[in-house]
Amino acid sequence: MKKIIFLFKSLIFIIITFIVCIGGLYVYAYLSPGIDLKSSNSLYIYDNNNKLVYQGSGNSEWVNLNDVSQYYLDAVISTEDKHFFNHLGFDIPRIAKSMYLNIKNGHITQGGSTISQQYIKNMYLTFDQTWSRKIQEAFLTIKLETHYDKNEILEGYINTINFGQGCFGISEASQYYFNKKASDLSLEEAIILAGIPKSPNNYNPISNYDESIERAKIVALSMLNNKKIDRETYNNLFKNKLEIYGKSTTNNLQTLMYYQDAVIDELETLNGIPESLIDSGGLKIYTNLDISAQTKLEESIINNMKDDDTQVASIMIEPTSGKIIALAGGKDYKTSQYNRAIMAKRQVGSTIKPFLYYTALENNLTSASKFLSEETTFVFSNNKTYSPTNYAKRYANKEITMSAALAYSDNIFAVKTHLFLGEDKLVDTMKLVGLKEKLEALPSLALGATEINLLDYANAYNTLASGGYKNDIYFIEKIEDLNGNILYQHKQTKDLVLNTNYLYILNEMMSNTYNSKFISYNSPTVLSIADKLTRKYALKSGTTDNDYWLVGYNPDILCLVWTGNDNNLNVESTYSKITKSIWVDSVEGYLKDKDSSWYKKPQNVEAVYLDPVTGEYVDNGKGALFYFLKGTEPSE
Repeated sequence: MKKIIFLFKSLIFIIITFIVCIGGLYVYAYLSPGIDLKSSNSLYIYDNNNKLVYQGSGNSEWVNLNDVSQYYLDAVISTEDKHFFNHLGFDIPRIAKSMYLNIKNGHITQGGSTISQQYIKNMYLTFDQTWSRKIQEAFLTIKLETHYDKNEILEGYINTINFGQGCFGISEASQYYFNKKASDLSLEEAIILAGIPKSPNNYNPISNYDESIERAKIVALSMLNNKKIDRETYNNLFKNKLEIYGKSTTNNLQTLMYYQDAVIDELETLNGIPESLIDSGGLKIYTNLDISAQTKLEESIINNMKDDDTQVASIMIEPTSGKIIALAGGKDYKTSQYNRAIMAKRQVGSTIKPFLYYTALENNLTSASKFLSEETTFVFSNNKTYSPTNYAKRYANKEITMSAALAYSDNIFAVKTHLFLGEDKLVDTMKLVGLKEKLEALPSLALGATEINLLDYANAYNTLASGGYKNDIYFIEKIEDLNGNILYQHKQTKDLVLNTNYLYILNEMMSNTYNSKFISYNSPTVLSIADKLTRKYALKSGTTDNDYWLVGYNPDILCLVWTGNDNNLNVESTYSKITKSIWVDSVEGYLKDKDSSWYKKPQNVEAVYLDPVTGEYVDNGKGALFYFLKGTEPSE
């Protein structure tokens, strides 16, 4: 009996202590400074001319609660937090029920977040969850509840929800999806919008109309269960397809959001930036986005890509500074928000060969060094074999020069060079130029049979394009708070990691990929766009069963273009031409009316005329120019 009494008293003590602590927490939150709902939730992104191109979370079109359709408010409360007006920030019964169901099902099937909790989460730049973060969010939820009434909280929440397609807030979403004010939404339109925030990429009616309607039906059922609509109304919903508007009142570039997503991705990696928009009071982010470059890139994608499932990704960079001036992570952000430029890893194919041949030049081979180009099976220890083939099984069946091998993208020559140098040499070079991906020293590495992220690969290629300087590429130039205080300023660091003599020779070799003088038993791989080029470039194409690449640069621009299928199915051969067309249209369009430039020839590099294939001396003007470090040119 004494034990029961003791346990009972202990339980009473614990309950009283809990109530006192919670009460004290609410009192402390009430005495703490409040959150400025309109200003502490702002995110502004500017291009390289300081022009505002995006604003998220904090919306200049802040709409009052009484200017929003009651249909929408009923839908949101019914779906997200039906006890919103009756709790103090946390719906304890709902949390308990969710925990029970999640434990019972063995995985998370329900969440217990209230509108107040979701509102606080909307004020963070990331959704990474740690215990300290959860505790902070809980306290901020209490703070929100003690400083504002329910209508003010609801108003703030609906003005900061992410509706996908770059839309934040009900006003912007109403205009974008239905070309209406928030007050004029119909019941069906309001229900659709209320369903989007659960998964903006999957449930917005532009990317996935059918999925958005299925989600809307779940919202409608919640409204029926909460007696916000009657059974007859519920049964007659979504009988006809709704007209979706899908246009922004500002910038309508369909690839621009890919760049903006990449900016947010970089923002999360920077030190000294408050994780919470509440702490920062809002951020002004000044980027390297060049709207003219982004426009040319998008136009070239629209004009060249076919209407099929094949996708595209591309990055344009200013080599000397490392500024990323344009980016596309797909054909159209409206239909797919998956950003292939910063998320996907793809096999890079023969575009890795310039790094291989730079390594060869640095290890005493020359642009006229020769290997036999013929069908070959390489035999290794334990009787392991490797039998690469050339495209269309086209071989010289004689020795060819390194310059010819690069121009024709000869695979046999590349593997022989790779094995001659030692497989670890190329791995070392890729690490030296800034590639973060860890590569295996395998024979197939010479042919790019390894998956690399486009952004990571662009960083490595920029070391070539910048004249040998490793200079990390970047999106964000400067970040300020809303009062103009600088929170972050990019600091450029340049580290010369490549030999400028060998790099110049490599760049000249890469310009032969579209040089008609190399037409022989084979043709240069990029010859098809030679007539579109108005200036000199170092170019390299790449092909796998599932990917097409073109990478090229000069001192003014570096551009990488990839096309392929997300599901790794084979790509139509026509995409070889399409990829090259996207590259040349983007780059030539961007550089039009700009002065052309090329890399300055080092004093100890000289040029001689040689036969492109055999490397033998020919009369001036009859062969192609080969470049050598003085003293390494072949004897006549």
